[in-house]
Amino acid sequence: MATILSVSGSPSATSRTARLLRHLDERLTAQGHEVIPLDVRTLPPEALLQADFGHPAIARAAALFEQAEGVVVGTPVYKAAYSGLLKALLDLLPQYALVGKTVLPLATGGSTAHVLAIDYALRPVLASMGPAHITPGWFTLDKDITVGDDGTLTVAPGSAEALLQVTDQFSAALGGRTTLLAATG
Repeated sequence: MATILSVSGSPSATSRTARLLRHLDERLTAQGHEVIPLDVRTLPPEALLQADFGHPAIARAAALFEQAEGVVVGTPVYKAAYSGLLKALLDLLPQYALVGKTVLPLATGGSTAHVLAIDYALRPVLASMGPAHITPGWFTLDKDITVGDDGTLTVAPGSAEALLQVTDQFSAALGGRTTLLAATG
């Protein structure tokens, strides 16, 4: 199976985006993939803002991209675009950091007015980095993501079904065992 880098571009420690990604990571792991989470907010801010390509944390992040066969990129949508934090990291990666990789773009946001942010903001920058394939992505409304007091994540049924479908398509593109978990949605 494939090695997948699961990247959260959210600046928030209590991010719905990151929680949603970690939820989908579990599904991908159950399908036989090795999933490596990367929360961009944990990288040193000074390295990101000063474009310190040589900083050890930035070099490690770039190495994770290089090693991965698949990349899931999740971001909250702000002002109809992906997060500035994600942009700062993508700017520090080599121009063709996604060459040969399969990519799944995901976004969360407060309004359906931002649903096209994946296709008009995120997908073009990802495509410029040379991936072999960008699978269909999904935008999830914040109101469809609930975190319980115990930390459990619940996704509204319509969004949950769509997320599982795009995740399984991504897994299949990487050679995952999606049929084994079809009934466990």
